[in-house]
Amino acid sequence: MPSEHDARRMVVVGLTGGICSGKSTVAAMFRGLGATVIDADQVAHEVVKPDQPLFEAVVSTFGREVVGADGRIDRRRLGVMVFADPETRKRLEALLHPAIIRECERRIRQAEISGAAVCLVDAALLIESGWHTRCDAVILVEASEAVRLDRLVRSRGLSQDDAMLRIRSQMPQQEKRPHARYIIENDGPLEETARQVKTVWQQLCAAASP
Repeated sequence: MPSEHDARRMVVVGLTGGICSGKSTVAAMFRGLGATVIDADQVAHEVVKPDQPLFEAVVSTFGREVVGADGRIDRRRLGVMVFADPETRKRLEALLHPAIIRECERRIRQAEISGAAVCLVDAALLIESGWHTRCDAVILVEASEAVRLDRLVRSRGLSQDDAMLRIRSQMPQQEKRPHARYIIENDGPLEETARQVKTVWQQLCAAASP
């Protein structure tokens, strides 16, 4: 995927982590340091807008009840369905992932044309979808199950049972580690997370140097 641009090699990095591991916080830190960040979750929002072909595909597959009062896909309602049933979740992923990957690839090409040194693809299912194999490196953001559970309950208003269901529905962190070149621990103070991010950023920039 990476290629030469003005004698500098753009590094494509996958950023992933379990739900409420703090992946978005880490992505924002990398953006602040100068990385081009592609948010796969934002792309997922865009590909199911009412004016997109996948909107009707999702509605016909999962029912009109997943449409909110505003006429858009209600991701909370859809989330309740897919996190409760692995087979339903697989159907949704099979429906959405090809379109999400195509759009992410288009944005990666744009970043390369613009001369970016580091392009970060922020994707929760980076490894599960196999898309990590297209990246030069993978960064895994980790936090303990207890910390993630507390964040889910406090920030999203979920019950303990619903929060745990979402955590357990995902690939365990220990299974993701072999695919990661860098691991950022995000259990502690933000200053410590920022220190780790800066260290990784310096290594990525060195890899992008001519």
